[in-house]
Amino acid sequence: MKISVVKDVFPLAQVFTIARGSRTEAVVLRVEIEEDGFIGRGECVPYARYNETVESVTAQIESLKTPLSREDLQSALPAGAARNAVDCALWDLEAKKAGTPAWQLAGISEPTPEVTAYTLSLATPEEMEKQAAENAARPLLKTKLGGGVEDIARIEAVRRGAPDSRIIVDANEGWTADVYREVAPVLVRLGVEMVEQPLPAGDDDALLEIERVLPVCADESCHDRESLPGLKGKYDMVNIKLDKTGGLTEALKLREAALAEGFKVMVGCMVGSSLAMAPAVLVASGAAVVDLDGPLLLAEDRAHPLEYDDKFVFPPQSELWG
Repeated sequence: MKISVVKDVFPLAQVFTIARGSRTEAVVLRVEIEEDGFIGRGECVPYARYNETVESVTAQIESLKTPLSREDLQSALPAGAARNAVDCALWDLEAKKAGTPAWQLAGISEPTPEVTAYTLSLATPEEMEKQAAENAARPLLKTKLGGGVEDIARIEAVRRGAPDSRIIVDANEGWTADVYREVAPVLVRLGVEMVEQPLPAGDDDALLEIERVLPVCADESCHDRESLPGLKGKYDMVNIKLDKTGGLTEALKLREAALAEGFKVMVGCMVGSSLAMAPAVLVASGAAVVDLDGPLLLAEDRAHPLEYDDKFVFPPQSELWG
């Protein structure tokens, strides 16, 4: 068994901005695991918010000793980007060697097309209204926020641009408890269904004291199953991202545990290629919200990319993954 890791850079279709800053490209790591003439692939996005760099994640991957099973990997690396890419590559390798789809190996139902959110970049209300109008045919729009009470003007603009779309919002830890109290009732009246991570992960105990008129989803506060006990009473939903869980193996277990604890489930992504989204499609079945639009934000994608239309993301073909 041979493990290799390569940095790939994908230019974005346009500048993408969230509360923490802007970017013009997606920098990802592609892992390939070769064994017995078969090659399994996975992708991860090192994320500075979680103290990850391309160099640190590469070093984690290169530290692994082979042969390596998915079970070995769970203890060999912590939850995070490095384990995600290797775990997904091992799933892909196993599927290829067995000639069996990954969903069957996982013992889950065959994935079907899922409605995916499309993300609007943080900008002025005027610019966000234009983005919304250009995507008004999409059934679900996710709006990046993070500027406090001025976020009301942004959502009013998005609603004008896309009067018929469902809207969810992502504050990326940019609000305070007082901002939530002021903004949330207005967003509810504008038809917003949910807000992701309004408060910083380290300060989210304040959610225990807030009447959550607008349902709240944990993103930065939820990584794997060990996160769940600390989320009770604060959040209504959890956002499962494979770069946080450390791969498909833990993501499937987190979904099961979260549902058992009474949380709704969202399946999200970092900005990456179709190779990163493909295994997440297996987790998305039955999720309350699916947000796997990363490839739609890229100027170019992998060979054999996921299929998208104005509504759905479709399951991967075996040439891509799984």
